[in-house]
Amino acid sequence: MRDYLEGQLKTAWPELKVVAKAANGIEALRLIGEEAPDVVFLDIRMPGMTGMDVAARLVADAKPPHIVFVTAFDQYAVEAFEHSAVDYLLKPASLERLDKTVAKLKAALRAKEPAAAGITAATLHALLAQLGGAAQAVAAPATAPAPAPTLQWIRASQGDQTRLISVDEVIYFQSNDKYTSVFLADGESLIRTPISKLREQLDEQKFWQIHRSVIVAAHHVAGTRQDFRGRLMVQLKGREEQLVVSRNYVDLFRQM
Repeated sequence: MRDYLEGQLKTAWPELKVVAKAANGIEALRLIGEEAPDVVFLDIRMPGMTGMDVAARLVADAKPPHIVFVTAFDQYAVEAFEHSAVDYLLKPASLERLDKTVAKLKAALRAKEPAAAGITAATLHALLAQLGGAAQAVAAPATAPAPAPTLQWIRASQGDQTRLISVDEVIYFQSNDKYTSVFLADGESLIRTPISKLREQLDEQKFWQIHRSVIVAAHHVAGTRQDFRGRLMVQLKGREEQLVVSRNYVDLFRQM
């Protein structure tokens, strides 16, 4: 189905460059973080993570891509998408319908419209509920809740031991399959909390997300450089490894 869609896109949008194809939602997130595409086509039902779950991560970014859902749901069900800022295609995507999607995307890109404007993770899960998926309804409070306290301590696994770590000891976090690696001066520990949840709990002044899979402690950043591929790399104080900054987060270092 991916190859079929790619073939249809070559006809409907010859100048479009397909930079990557993913086999599942987790791989999709990784590739999107590396390639920073303008447009993403997401199947709603994917192994690992649904298209809705992937989209919920994307719209939380400062510069999300334009999202097109690909779905096997019938015409009645996908009416849920009609009034949203995203588009959808029924599988298999007809060339006539794809032409309309391409025209919409081209117009948005020419006008430099913000991708998925007004779409939030809550909206996406509400759409999924309308399509027959499971979602929980949460009543909005009448007043804004007090900000949650930032994370101070982490309970992590190191070998066969459990370790209590102060966030002040952390050099950086890196997504690692089903776990998140916590890099410290004296080694590496593992936690089950995903990067997206950590970002919500950490003090954004002290911890900077530089890639979809990496959050670094600001006071451990020594500087940046460009590698031979033109990628921006973060250099750490007293450490040899260097961390890739994805294009979505390059603006953090404009003044460095």
